Amino acid sequence: MRTPSASSQLSSDAPRPPRIYASFLAPIGLVLIAGGGYLLSLGGSPYYLLTGLAVAGSGILLWNGRPEGAWLYAAMLVATAGWAVWESGFNGWALVARVFAPAVLGLWLLAPWFKASLSAPYAETEDYAGFANPVVFIISAAIAVVIGFGLHQLQPEPVDPAFTVDPSPAPQASATPASDYTPAAADWPSYGGDPGGRRYSSLTQITPQNVSELKVAWTYHIGSPAVSGLGRLEVNPLKVGDTVYLCGSYNILAAVDAETGEQRWRYDPKSDRRGQKSAPCRGIVYYHAPMPVAECQDRIITATAAVDTRLIAVDAHTGALCKSFGDNGQVSLLKGLGDVPRGYYKSTSGPTLVHNKVVVNASVLDGQFWGEPSGVIRAFDAVSGKFAWAWDMGRPDDHGEPKPGETYTPSTPNSWGPMSADETLGLVYAPMGNVGGSDYYGAQRRPFDDKYSSSVVALDADTGEVRWSFQSVHHDLWDYDVGAQPVLFDIPAQDGGVAHALLMPTKNGDIFMLDRVTGRPITKVIERPVPTDGALPTERVSPTQPFSVGMPSFRGPDLRESSMWGLTPIDQMICRIEFKQARYEGLYTPPGLTPAVFNPGYNGGIDWGSVSVDPERHLMIVNANRVANYDQLLTRADADKRNLRPIAEGVAGDASGAQPQANTPYAVDVRPFLSPLRVPCQQPPFAVISAVDLITHKVLWLHPFGAARDAGPLGIASMVPITMGVPDQGASMVTASGLTFIGASQEKAFSAFDTMTGKLLWKARLPAGGQSTPTTYISSASGRQFVLIPAGGLAQLGSGDSDAFIAYALPKR
Repeated sequence: MRTPSASSQLSSDAPRPPRIYASFLAPIGLVLIAGGGYLLSLGGSPYYLLTGLAVAGSGILLWNGRPEGAWLYAAMLVATAGWAVWESGFNGWALVARVFAPAVLGLWLLAPWFKASLSAPYAETEDYAGFANPVVFIISAAIAVVIGFGLHQLQPEPVDPAFTVDPSPAPQASATPASDYTPAAADWPSYGGDPGGRRYSSLTQITPQNVSELKVAWTYHIGSPAVSGLGRLEVNPLKVGDTVYLCGSYNILAAVDAETGEQRWRYDPKSDRRGQKSAPCRGIVYYHAPMPVAECQDRIITATAAVDTRLIAVDAHTGALCKSFGDNGQVSLLKGLGDVPRGYYKSTSGPTLVHNKVVVNASVLDGQFWGEPSGVIRAFDAVSGKFAWAWDMGRPDDHGEPKPGETYTPSTPNSWGPMSADETLGLVYAPMGNVGGSDYYGAQRRPFDDKYSSSVVALDADTGEVRWSFQSVHHDLWDYDVGAQPVLFDIPAQDGGVAHALLMPTKNGDIFMLDRVTGRPITKVIERPVPTDGALPTERVSPTQPFSVGMPSFRGPDLRESSMWGLTPIDQMICRIEFKQARYEGLYTPPGLTPAVFNPGYNGGIDWGSVSVDPERHLMIVNANRVANYDQLLTRADADKRNLRPIAEGVAGDASGAQPQANTPYAVDVRPFLSPLRVPCQQPPFAVISAVDLITHKVLWLHPFGAARDAGPLGIASMVPITMGVPDQGASMVTASGLTFIGASQEKAFSAFDTMTGKLLWKARLPAGGQSTPTTYISSASGRQFVLIPAGGLAQLGSGDSDAFIAYALPKR
């Protein structure tokens, strides 16, 4: 062995140790030691503590120019790769959280100047001569794992065990006939395509074979008020005749030419916008009066989502107010509610048309105070605007308006999502939310609150009487209100008849299939015991909950420490620490004074976008979120220290953040379970899209939904075009040719999938996310089929902001 001379050791131009690199390693190691030690004390994995010791030791050795530091780091990489596979298998996203950042940090060891930076006594020894090759091999192997991850993510995700269904009887026929929902093929006349909300079109011009040829045919900008700053185009556009009807933020209405997108008229209701960031219009009604009327034979009816909640009717041909409707074309929806603070009561979904009546529901602001406005549902004559009936669950036998000096019952569960209707049965189906003002504490709830919250309620279209109700969550303490439109469809029954079915998608990921005539389950539903530990002693937690075991569940796998995720080992470690600090016993872990993880969270599972049904193939298309919440109740004293008070009039609220729940003993702190880099703490995918056979109730395919291009740490777009499954909000639409169209994703894209296989066939870039419901129709001018998507984005998803409606069609031949 050659020994360096003393002169070489003392040379004034001896190489400097890699101290800049070492200065990165040592602090990282110290963070991992501190956090890993705390995680271990909570009963978590020892990996982070051991890795922190290795990384810190590597930094110290390299600071002194010693090659053992590189060997130690390389050994840590080998151990990390082995641990990652042992803990999570070969799931690409699980591996990238564990391997990617350490491998990238180790790239410095491959740099040609690294060897030269070591102290001369070590850099010149023959013992060091073989150092580079094994280190290069080790780090290259780690990088290969990352490349393999990318290839893995291009493959469909296997169906996970959560999709196993219990045997259940085949659908049975209802005794009463029901409507055949087949709208005129060329039009899209109702929200969801038909009154039952199937989101289905019998059009076949655009096919899986030619969908890749779709091009932008026209774009229309509806204009967002300057006060808004947010597009919030959640509407499902309607098409009747040669006109497309649109609705923008603050219920600005527009009619455009179905072929060219040229504006025919635009109506601005001049809503009271003070203090509101935006007011999304989710749906509108097209109504043709069956008898001759003095004006507005054809009309567009909307219920405003602004603080001055009104029902408005305009002429479908001119956009002028129908002056014979209500008071000069308008009906105040605040009547009978009492002293309503501005912004607490808004119609966030469009009205529903049935038996020549317009049925209206509304959203009541979340989490402010017990005593908020009533969740009453009302019907008005579609021609005159006159009051027809009310369903106020606190006054079950009185369907009239309150007497002078009285109000509808305060703080009842509200119905804020889109409703559906069956014209033949004379029923309107309302998805019910939770009790206004107190989502996470329910000791003060009354029997009728507990009976109807988080349910679907079937109301008589002529009287407002309850025909039946079905509850998905008993005594809901998790904000699992039903926001999805109930979907009505018919399928063959076992006896050769027809089953008149209703799909009830829920935020907790279950989908219930009910007989829409009687409300009885068609597929198997059982009551299972659920956790009760950790609940407040004054709370009455339901010991059991209904589970739709005859249908697939879309809540995803239960969480565990090893399924915590992050873009780096440090934020993954922090997520693990928070998970171990919280209570989590699976679905329905009760809220309490210590943190609890709710999986799915209030935006998980299936929200207002609901599901689509292909009645020819008997398939259901589901897009579902998998994002947990991290919630904690606060004593009134703690709430006072935080100065939590009901929001002031005119200021819009949100479902997340600290909420006062005033006039109850407890406030609540609600937040999505995110890492310090603002990405979900649970392992991807964060959203999936799938198809379910409605006869066998089996999942045909399931894929992560949405690429990571517009998602990233701290809200910064990563520009990575890999499909990881990113949070979504919106709906799909299916066609008879076998296509499923959907925007919805955090990714600013509009996509078409093969309905039978789930293969992605086409994708177009949007100016903002398509948090809406697509529409398809035939233009009489050219005979072409168009597909239309509102692309307004959503601030909560970070999917941009736009006021654009974009229509696609095949090129003219």
